[in-house]
Amino acid sequence: MTPSSITFGSVPVGTTQTLSATLTNSGGSNLTISQAIVNGSDFAISGLTMPLTLVAGQSVVANVSFSPPSGGTDSGSISLAFVVSSPGHNGKGHGGSSANATTSSTVTVPVSGTGIMAGQLVATPASVSLGNVQVGTSQTQPVTITNSGTTSITVSQASVTGTGFSVNGLTLPLTLAAGQGQGFSVSFAPQVAGTVTGSVTIASDATNPSLSIALSATGVTPGSLVSNPSSLSFGNVQTGTSQTLSVTLTNSGGTTVNISQTAASGSGYSVSGLSLPLSLAAGQSKSFSVKFAPQTSGSISGNVAITSDASNPSLNIPLSGSGVTPGTLADSPSSLSFGTVLVGNNSSLQETLTNTGGSSVTISQANVSGSGFSVSGLSLPATLAAGQSTNFNVTFAPQSSGAVSASVSLVSNASNSTLKITLSGTGATPGVLSASAQTLSFGSVQVNSSTTQSETLTNTGGTTITVSHANVSGSGFSISGLSLPLTLIAGQSFTFGATFAPTTGGSASGTISLTSDASNSTLTISLSGTGTVLGQLSISPSALDFGSVVVGQSGNLTAKLSATGSNVTVSSASTTSSEFKLSGVSFPFTITAGQSTPVTVTFTPQSSGTASGTIAFA
Repeated sequence: MTPSSITFGSVPVGTTQTLSATLTNSGGSNLTISQAIVNGSDFAISGLTMPLTLVAGQSVVANVSFSPPSGGTDSGSISLAFVVSSPGHNGKGHGGSSANATTSSTVTVPVSGTGIMAGQLVATPASVSLGNVQVGTSQTQPVTITNSGTTSITVSQASVTGTGFSVNGLTLPLTLAAGQGQGFSVSFAPQVAGTVTGSVTIASDATNPSLSIALSATGVTPGSLVSNPSSLSFGNVQTGTSQTLSVTLTNSGGTTVNISQTAASGSGYSVSGLSLPLSLAAGQSKSFSVKFAPQTSGSISGNVAITSDASNPSLNIPLSGSGVTPGTLADSPSSLSFGTVLVGNNSSLQETLTNTGGSSVTISQANVSGSGFSVSGLSLPATLAAGQSTNFNVTFAPQSSGAVSASVSLVSNASNSTLKITLSGTGATPGVLSASAQTLSFGSVQVNSSTTQSETLTNTGGTTITVSHANVSGSGFSISGLSLPLTLIAGQSFTFGATFAPTTGGSASGTISLTSDASNSTLTISLSGTGTVLGQLSISPSALDFGSVVVGQSGNLTAKLSATGSNVTVSSASTTSSEFKLSGVSFPFTITAGQSTPVTVTFTPQSSGTASGTIAFA
């Protein structure tokens, strides 16, 4: 085998180098190569088809290759096993031909080579992410390319894709010896917001002839600070108290905002819940509180100023509020008097509540004490703004008679937390009209004369009544002393007169009908009486003549007393002369109308001469 040893020298790792070797049969006999044995995994032989027979003097070319997988010196050998055939011969003493003779042999050729690392380009970092870069500014990141192989390489070109990306600090062509590096920078200068990707592609004669470095970045708008709400109105806040409202700060831009300072101006305003310095990433929010604690009444304005490195470095949040005096609840009227209300009926009175203070008042409860009282028209809780009023009704519906006192207690958050309205009323039974006599009997009354009796009216109920009419029926009856309308309070009485004045004889009846608003709306008083004609007494004869009567003796004459018209009662009789005496009757006596009674008159003269006299009946 020629050459007798094969040396490959330096061969780049990952490549294959092939050398030729000539195999020659330099003997006089044929030989057959049966096997090629390679010692060393990085070496190989090719171009031979086994078994291969070479006649004497014949040559063949084989290829020997070296493929180093790694750097470093490597050695081995290639051994060829062959057999030489020698023909038989007719030598003396052998008496004829003999068979061919064979001889086995091996030829070995040493091989060697060195694997070397070819030039290879690597980038550190392998990709570049520039993150968020504010529009109108630029961001730069260093990149190093290094020849990690053992042979020099030449960088011929660097191309950049992606809007806004650029490469600086790389002068081409550039030769890098084994292990040598070169730094350069990649810059991103966005003109619009949004994510951008690109690459830096480096062309060289390295084993990786095109090295691509991925690029990414995001163009962002500048950080901007906004507040929600943009202003705070606290409305009316009672002096000595406080109200707190929340504000949210948001970075509406694309880059981080750093808040360095907050300042609250205006009496009574303060800020809490914001620890500084504070960084807000793009889109991030932070809430804090603003408190208004007025010490005096009146409108107060203020401001929260927030200082940061945002595009709006000073953010102002206007503040407004009013300190107000505490709400005060006033009632009108301060007490309610229902007077007298009939049991079973009801009476309602209106009450007005007014917030006379400077802040709203919330009424939470209305508590009523006292039997028969109730509240309506007040829906709770009820809120009254400063100066506002509301009306409601209080009703008194007594279930029994008698005076009742009570109160409505209104509970609120006013400075006078409990307002009490006093209530009073009297439950009363209905008025009742009664008469001292339900019947008036006048007896007998002479015609054309009159007699009067007293009648007393009394209100025996619990409420005032009014007598409006008095109607009298029946001939000869009348009333006097009753002026209408007549009002009688509970328990009060009034006396008037009832008269019977008959104009004809005979029995008479009638009524007095009194109309009022009492529970017994009509009171009737019965009347009765009898008209009588005046009796007439007559005597017959009307004169008595005794003639002559001896002195010392007596003479009797009889007369008849008669009654006409009506009965006549004779109660006495008198004479004008003692010489005349009346006998035969006892006083008093009554002569029925149309009847007569005899009487005897005796004349007893005491002296001579004419005597005269009269008898008078009463």
